[in-house]
Amino acid sequence: MSRKKEEFKPISKVVGIYTCGPTVYSRAHIGNLRAYIFEDVLVRVLLLNEFKIKRVMNITDVGHLTSDADSGEDKMEKGAAKEKMTAVELAEKYTELFKSDIKRLNILEPDIWCKATDHIQEQIDLVKKLIDKNYTYETEDGIYFDTSKLKDYGKLARLDIEGLEEGKRVDVKGKKNKTDFALWKFSNEKRQMEWDAFGKKGFPGWHIECSAMSMTYLGETFDIHCGGIDHVPIHHTNEIAQAEAATGKEFVKYWMHNEFLVMDNSKMAKSIGNVHNLDDVDPLSYRYFCLNTHYRKQLMFSLEGLEAAENALERLKGKIKVLIEEDNDGGDASVYVNNFKDAVSDDLNVPKALGIMWEMLDDEKISNSSKLDAILKFDSVFGLNLDKVEAAKSEKVSGIIVKWDCEVNPAVMEIVIEREQARHSKDFKKSDELRDKIVSLGYEIKDKKEGPEIRKK
Repeated sequence: MSRKKEEFKPISKVVGIYTCGPTVYSRAHIGNLRAYIFEDVLVRVLLLNEFKIKRVMNITDVGHLTSDADSGEDKMEKGAAKEKMTAVELAEKYTELFKSDIKRLNILEPDIWCKATDHIQEQIDLVKKLIDKNYTYETEDGIYFDTSKLKDYGKLARLDIEGLEEGKRVDVKGKKNKTDFALWKFSNEKRQMEWDAFGKKGFPGWHIECSAMSMTYLGETFDIHCGGIDHVPIHHTNEIAQAEAATGKEFVKYWMHNEFLVMDNSKMAKSIGNVHNLDDVDPLSYRYFCLNTHYRKQLMFSLEGLEAAENALERLKGKIKVLIEEDNDGGDASVYVNNFKDAVSDDLNVPKALGIMWEMLDDEKISNSSKLDAILKFDSVFGLNLDKVEAAKSEKVSGIIVKWDCEVNPAVMEIVIEREQARHSKDFKKSDELRDKIVSLGYEIKDKKEGPEIRKK
């Protein structure tokens, strides 16, 4: 709200956080998922600083129209028709996919999941409160919030209301001001999802859902609200308006938004069609890729950049294996641990924290055991599952030392030995053919001085 860094001072002993969840009409793409990685880092940094947390995330399964200007089709109804299933079935399908994706990204689950369709009464009650306080008007299309009655409307986005009004084009019949928004829409045709309220069949507006659910679980004023930067001018602006008009209190103390994932100089978006989902990338390599850029900066996505992140993560795991396998004398890493905590606690400066980690790994004055302890502390924020890295297994097979850090089919091991024998005989053609065979079976092989290493692709 202030456009500057502020010291975080929680309202109570438990930090209340609301993070805008997915609209489950289709699968979340990796651009969407960047927001949840940022929010996960926020939660992890608060935990590192010994805060207790209550985090709520919504599932939007009704009311989000294809246009943010209260027109167009409901995304859920449109998606259900496209996939030839009910809206409920569609919501279940993509909710489970979303939960699976965030698990693969090692994102901590919220304390409370809340679906819009499970909280219709709370939304109706909030609309009634706004009607009673004279902040609304009714059209043939629905019940609208009159933004002209709220003096500080648009304060989060710092909207130029006069400029908007000068060139205004009101899309919905009966709408008084361009910035007015629907609290409740009337069903003008039969829908799968509709409820009896205000004397007619209808359904909630997108914005009312988040205000009603966040206040249900976190109270009328709570600590932190997160989301993508695209939510600032409309969705979060309208959440603030209806919540503060209803309660007369400050809605949220701290707003935090992540920037876009950008591809080919435009944001990654389903409407543009330039999307990748999590099946197209290695999840933890993508997480590492995101950690290298501050959450408030745009992140340029490329397959080359992702490959560089994957290689860096593998290099990091290799260094951790050395720390596990080889102990040595040296000092402790407490200075690096303190510098790390300072970095991530300064507006989640994870790129700086990554630099501190790599600097520590290269410091020969620090013992390997102390480095390993520090890495595990760092990973409480990074969330890269570095605690699962194990020392490579090794065995002497037919006189050749072979290392591996995965389950290896015995038939593959035989090919590895045959290839190593071909290399020693300088039969490089056969060696290359056997390497290709190993790769085709889902493994990769790296030639080291002491012998070959086998890994899963």
